[in-house]
Amino acid sequence: MWRRLLRGGLIILLISQALPATAEKQERDSFASTLQPAFEMHCVKCHGKEGKVKGKVNLLALRDDADLLHRPELIEDIIAALSEEEMPPEKEPSLEAGTRQGMIRDLKTFLKRSLAEDNFAPIPIRRMNRFQYNNAVIDLFELERGIFALPERLMRRRSGHFKPSSGKMPDQVVVNCRPLSKDQDGARPEGFFGVVAFPQDLRAEHGYDNRADHLTLSPLLMESFMRLSQTIVESKDLNPTECRSWETFFKEPSEGDRVKAVRSRLEKLLRRAFRRPVDEETLERFVRFADKNLQSGMSFTDTMRTVAGAAIASPEFIYLYDTSSDTSGRLDDFELASRLSFFFWSSIPDDALLDLAQAGKLSDPDILDAQIDRMLNDQRMERFCDSFPSQWLQLDRLVSSIPDAKKFGHFYFNNDGYRASMHMMIEPLLLFDTLYVENRSIVELLKPEFMWTSSVLDAAYAGDERKRGEVMHLKFRRTSVTASRPGGVITCAAVMTMTSSPTRTLPITRGAWVNAVIFNDPPEPPPADVPPLPEPNEEELAKLTIRERFAEHRKREDCASCHKRIDPLGFALENYGPTGVWRDKYDNGREVDPSGILFNKYEFTTAQEFQKIVLAQKHRFIRGFAAHLLSYALGREVTAADSPTLDQITERALAGEDKLRGVIKSIALSKPFHHKATAGDSDHEK
Repeated sequence: MWRRLLRGGLIILLISQALPATAEKQERDSFASTLQPAFEMHCVKCHGKEGKVKGKVNLLALRDDADLLHRPELIEDIIAALSEEEMPPEKEPSLEAGTRQGMIRDLKTFLKRSLAEDNFAPIPIRRMNRFQYNNAVIDLFELERGIFALPERLMRRRSGHFKPSSGKMPDQVVVNCRPLSKDQDGARPEGFFGVVAFPQDLRAEHGYDNRADHLTLSPLLMESFMRLSQTIVESKDLNPTECRSWETFFKEPSEGDRVKAVRSRLEKLLRRAFRRPVDEETLERFVRFADKNLQSGMSFTDTMRTVAGAAIASPEFIYLYDTSSDTSGRLDDFELASRLSFFFWSSIPDDALLDLAQAGKLSDPDILDAQIDRMLNDQRMERFCDSFPSQWLQLDRLVSSIPDAKKFGHFYFNNDGYRASMHMMIEPLLLFDTLYVENRSIVELLKPEFMWTSSVLDAAYAGDERKRGEVMHLKFRRTSVTASRPGGVITCAAVMTMTSSPTRTLPITRGAWVNAVIFNDPPEPPPADVPPLPEPNEEELAKLTIRERFAEHRKREDCASCHKRIDPLGFALENYGPTGVWRDKYDNGREVDPSGILFNKYEFTTAQEFQKIVLAQKHRFIRGFAAHLLSYALGREVTAADSPTLDQITERALAGEDKLRGVIKSIALSKPFHHKATAGDSDHEK
C-alpha cells in the first residue's frame, strides 16, 4: 500500500531551490524518460486512469518534474512502496529489477532537492494540556505535590526508584497502578482541597495528548481555567507547609514598602509564568491591581493569592506559542527554553534556562549541550517517563480490557474482581524507566537483557489462578529473561491483552498496533462496508483457525494490500493467547501457525524467528521510535521535511549512538526542534 499517501495525509507544497541548468535538465530527462513512462505503464491504472484515484493519489496528474518536486511526501511514499515491493500489486505485472532500482534512484534525487529547504510544518498556538498545567503550577509556586489527581499517570513510584543522576535502578521496587488498583493506604488524596481538574486531554489518533491542533480553548473551557485558577490560590492546601515559595512570594515582608515588594516578587513570578521577562506595562497593571486590593484593606497574603490567580489564568501562561511567530527561522532563546522544558519536563522553564535565555547564551552550542545534560539528569524527567512511554505504547487501552472470567480465570484474583492487568501495565513502564535511568540502548525495548516481574505477573504468564495478590503496593523485582518470557514491549502481557477481545486474540489489531507503535507506520482505517468478523459457534471452532477465518477479509481487493502488511505482524504473535499466556494449540486442538513473510522479503515460521527478523531490521524500529519522539517533542505530526533529521538520528544509532538519553538529546538538538514556521510557509492539502 502507498503508506501515508493512501491515508490522504497532509502534503506539503515546497518551493524548490534553483539548480544549475545541467542538473535541472537531467531531472527533467529522468522524469520524462524513466518515471513518467513507468507510472503510466504500472501505476495509473489505479492512480489516475479513467478517474480511478485510489488513496487520493493521481499520478497521471504529474505532468512534469516540477509537479513532482512540489510533493515531497508523495515522493517519499513512492520510494517506500517501491523499496518494499508493495507496488505494483501482486495481480499486476511486476517491475523489472533494473527499472525499479532506476525509479528509486531518480526519486531519491528528486526528494533530496525537494527537501533542500528547511520548510518545517508550523506548530499552531495551543493551550497547555492537563498534565502540563498541573506541572507548571507546581513549578511556578514550588509546591510539594500536584494540584489535582491525574489518572493518566498510569504508574506511581512508591519506593522512589527514579533517580537519573544515580544511573542505576534498584533490584526491587514498589509501585502503584493508579487507574486499576487502590490508592496508597489511607494517605491524603491526590490534589489540593477544593481544586477540580478540567477534563483529561485525549491522545490524538496515532499521536499524543500534547498535539497542538487538538488543544483548542473554547469559551466554556476558558471559564473553567478562570475558576480553576481561583480555586488553586484559595485552597487551604496552598500554605507554608505545601509551598516552598511561601516565604518569598506570599508572606508579608517584615519591613519596607509593600508595593515595592509586590513589584519585585511579581517581576520574578511573571517571568517564570510567561516564560520571558514581563513587559513594563503588564507588570504595572498587575502591581496596580495588587495596590488597589491592599488599599481596600485586603491582607498582603490574600493580595498575593489574588494576583497569583490572575497570573495562572492569563493567556500568556495558558497558551504555548512561538512569540515571534510572524517570521520563520530559528527559535529565539526564550522560545528554545520553553520548547526544551515542555519536551523534557512537561512544564515551564526554570530560572537557570531563563537566565541563559535572557543573556542570549542558551543557543550557544556548548552551553546548550550542558543544559540538555542537566535537564536529562534532573528528577523532573520523571514526568517525561510518566507521559511519553504510556502514550507511545497506548497502554490506556489496557484499562478497558476485560477478558472472559470463565475462560481466563487466572486473570482475576482476590475474589474481588481485581485484574492482573494492574501488574501487566507496570512491566513495560518499568522497562522504560530502567532504560532511561541506566541510559541503555533503545533496542532493549524490543529485546532486553532483563525483565520486571511480580508474583501476580508470574502467575498470569503461567496461566495459574491465584487467590491472593497485591492491589495497593505492587512489589516488582528485576530478573533475567527466560525462553518462555523473552521480554520487550511487543510480546508483553499488557500489549497482548489489550489487543485481544474478551474471548480471543485479534491478530489484525495486534498487527496494526505493531505497525503504528513499533514502526510508526499506522495502517489505513478499514473500508466502511467491511463487516465485523462474527463470533464463531462451536462447530466453526472445531474446524477453523483464526487465520482461516480472517482469510475472507484478505480476499477483498481493497483489503488485500493492507492485510499483506498487517497480517504477518499479527499472526506472528498468535502463540500468545488473549492474556499473553503461551500456547501451541487453539482450544479446538488445531496447531497455532505463526508463520509469514515480513516486509515482503523475510520468511519466518516461529515467533522466535519473527523476533530475530525484527531485530535484524532494527533500523525500522529506531527510525519509527525517533519519529514518535519528534512528534511528541514538537506537538505535531511528522512530515517529509523532518525525514533528513530522522535519517541522521537512525544512522547515528546504528553506528552505536543508540542510548535512550542520547536519542532524546538528538531530538532536542535537531533542526526541526530549533525552527519555527508560520502557517503561510507551507500549504497543507488534505
